[in-house]
Amino acid sequence: MISQSSKKVYITHSSSCCCAGKNNEELFHNICNSRSGITQIKNYFQNLSPSVGLIKSDQIFYEILTKQIEEILDNSNLKDFEDTLLVIGSSVGGMNNTENIFLKSKEYKNINPKLHNINAISHIIEGEHKFRDSISFSTACTSSANAMGYAYEVLSKGLYSNVLVVGIDQISKTTVGGFLSLGVLSSNTCKPFDESREGMNVAEGIVSTLLQTVPNENCVELCGVGYSSDAHHMTHPHPDGKGAQKSMQNALDSANKKAKDIQYINAHGTGTMANDHAEANAIEAIFGKDVYVSSTKSVTGHTLGAAGSLEAVISSLVILNQVIPKVTNMNVAENNNILFPMENKDLDIKYVMSNSFAFGGNNCSLIFGRVK
Repeated sequence: MISQSSKKVYITHSSSCCCAGKNNEELFHNICNSRSGITQIKNYFQNLSPSVGLIKSDQIFYEILTKQIEEILDNSNLKDFEDTLLVIGSSVGGMNNTENIFLKSKEYKNINPKLHNINAISHIIEGEHKFRDSISFSTACTSSANAMGYAYEVLSKGLYSNVLVVGIDQISKTTVGGFLSLGVLSSNTCKPFDESREGMNVAEGIVSTLLQTVPNENCVELCGVGYSSDAHHMTHPHPDGKGAQKSMQNALDSANKKAKDIQYINAHGTGTMANDHAEANAIEAIFGKDVYVSSTKSVTGHTLGAAGSLEAVISSLVILNQVIPKVTNMNVAENNNILFPMENKDLDIKYVMSNSFAFGGNNCSLIFGRVK
C-alpha cells in the first residue's frame, strides 16, 4: 500500500492512438457509440483467423509516437523535457521490429539489440528529446499501469515535477501466437463479462501522458495507486479475485477514499473465462452494485502493455465528459451482482477506478478524480 503523499499529481496532457481511434476524442466517441475497431485477420497462422485490434494509419508506428510527444510538448508549459522523467510501460518493447527483420531475412545479423528490448522505446524517444532520466517497466498487461503508478510516487514525493509516461505495444506474431497457445484468443470481437465469452482480442496502442504537480485547465487528478501480487498461478488469477481485491482496496486506501466514493470502474475485463470471473468476484466483494462497471476492450481490444495508460486516458475522459460509457457486446452478464450500464450514463462523476491485471498475479489499480 502506498503511504499518503504530500503533493497532488495531475494528468495535464494526454494523447492516444489505437484501433478504436487516432486521438482521444475519436476514441471516446467510438466507445460511447460501441464502434469497435477490432477486425479479423484471415489465415494469420495457417488456417487460424484471430480477431485483433490494428492501428490503421499512413504513418509508421513509431512516427505516431514521436508526433504524440511533440504535440504534448508544444501544448504544455514546458520548453523542453530536460527536467522531465521518461517512464515507459511496454510488454514486448521492440520485439516486432526484430521479428520482421528475422522473418524477412531468416538471419540475426541485421538485428539491432538496442531496438529489441523494453528499453528500445526509450532509445527511440531519447534520440529526439533529452530527458533528465528514464526507466522502463515490463510487467505484461500491467506495464503502463505500473509506469503510471511509479510516476505518481515520484511526483507526490517531490522527486520530480514532470513525468512523461508512454504506454506502447505493437502486435507481433510472437505475441498473438503466445496467447493462441494458451487457448484464450477469440475469433470474434470479445465479450467481457458475458456468460458466452470465448476469449480476448490482442491489440496495439500508443499512449503518451504528461503528469505534473501543477494543474491546468483541463486536467484530471491521479489520486492514488494500489498494487498487489497474489502469484496464484502463472497465467490464471485466483478464482475469488483475491489479488484484484487487494489492489483495489490498496488504491482506495492510497487515495483516502471509500468504495462508495467511486462512481465508475473501468475494468480489466479481457473477455477470457478465468480473468473476468475473478475480477467480477473481486468487484462484487468490495463494491457490490454501488458502482457502474464496464470494460472498453470490446472496442479497443487488449493493448497489453499499453492498456494501463490507454484506460487511464479513457478514465480521464469519463471524468472530463461526465459520461459513463455503456458496455459493448454484452448479451447476458455472467455475474448479476454487478452494475453494468447498458446505456451511456450522464452522472456527477467525481472518482473513477481503472484496473489492470497481469500474468503471475501482478495487479495494479489506479484512482482518478475530478479537479475542483
